[in-house]
Amino acid sequence: MTLVSERTECVNLIQEANLAGARLPLACEEASITLRTYRRWYRDGKITADQRPDAVRPPPSNKLTEAEQAKIIEVCNWPKFASLPPSQIVPTLLDEDEYYGSESTFYRVLKAFGQLHHRGRSLAPKGFALPTTFTATGPGQVFCWDITYLPSTVRGQFYYLYMLEDLFSRKIVGCEVFEQESGENAAKLLEQTLIREKCLHSGVVLHSDNGAPMKSQTMRMKAYELGVTTSYSRPRVSNDNPFAESLFRTCKYRPDWPSAGFKSLDEARGWVLKFTRWYNYEHKHSKLRFVTPHQRHTGQDVAILAQRKERIEAAKAANPSRWGNREVRNGTPVGPTTLNPEKQQTKQIEKQVA
Repeated sequence: MTLVSERTECVNLIQEANLAGARLPLACEEASITLRTYRRWYRDGKITADQRPDAVRPPPSNKLTEAEQAKIIEVCNWPKFASLPPSQIVPTLLDEDEYYGSESTFYRVLKAFGQLHHRGRSLAPKGFALPTTFTATGPGQVFCWDITYLPSTVRGQFYYLYMLEDLFSRKIVGCEVFEQESGENAAKLLEQTLIREKCLHSGVVLHSDNGAPMKSQTMRMKAYELGVTTSYSRPRVSNDNPFAESLFRTCKYRPDWPSAGFKSLDEARGWVLKFTRWYNYEHKHSKLRFVTPHQRHTGQDVAILAQRKERIEAAKAANPSRWGNREVRNGTPVGPTTLNPEKQQTKQIEKQVA
C-alpha cells in the first residue's frame, strides 16, 4: 500500500519527465511502476488514495456466531474442564457426542475473551533469557568458579572444594578445601584471589551457578566491595558453567585420585594443592594447543608455539616426502575465549574452523 504523499511525489516526477520530452511509459518504468498503475493513481486530474483500508469486507460465512462463542466459553469454564486445555476438552466432548469446534477454534475464542492462560494447578512454564556472553581477551578478565564434593572415609561426610579458574588461560587462580559450604568462605577466597592476581577493583567478571554460597548476601556484598561483576547460570542448566565443570572432571579422574576418600581435611588440602601445581605448571591443555595454563597466563605460549612450529618446519624441510601436502602443526596461539557464546556466533566459529 502506497501513501498519498508517495504517490504525489512519484506522479509529479513522471509528469515532469513527460513534459521534458520523455515518453510516458518509459518515465513510469524509470519510476518502477507500470503505466496502468500511473493511470490508476492519477485520474481526472487528481491523485487518488488507496481505497483498501476503507473497503467494507463482509464477515466470513463460516464465522462463529456470538452464541456459539459464548457456548465455547461456557464449556471451557465447566468445573470438569476448568483445568484442561482444548486439546483435552475437544476429544472428551467428541466421546460424549458433542462438538462445538476444533482445538484451534477453542484456542482462538479463549484468546479473544482473555482466557488463554495456563490452566491447572501446576506452575506455568517459564522462559529464561539466554545466559550473558563474556569474552576474555587476556588474563584477569573473567573468572569461573564452583564448589564440588570431596569424599571422606566416613560415609555421608564430605569436604568441599572451592575453585576459581581464569577463563582466558584455564589457570586455577584460587582454590581451598573447607568442611562446609558458606558464603563467608567463598568471600574470603575471592578476596585472597583478587589480591594475588592484582585484580582488585578492575571490573573482573565472576561467573558461577545458582548455589546458595554463590548467591548469598555475604558473597554478593564482598563482590560489590571488591569491584567484581557477578554473573550466574540459568537455573538447573549446568552447561552455562562448562569450564568449571570440566576442571572438576579433570580433577576427579586423576590416576592418584583417592577413590576411598580423604582421611582428614589436611589430607584433602594437601592433595588439592598437589593437583593445582600439576594442573597449572605441568598439564598441557588440549584447548590451549598443548601449553600449560601458566604459560598461557603469562604469555609464554607465543614463543613456545612459534619454536615448535620452527622445529616441525625444519623436520619437514629435511624430509619433505614424509609430509606431502599436509600443513605443519598450527603455531598460532589460541584467540580470545568466550563464555556461553551465542548460537549464531558459535556457527560462525565452526565455519571458520572448518
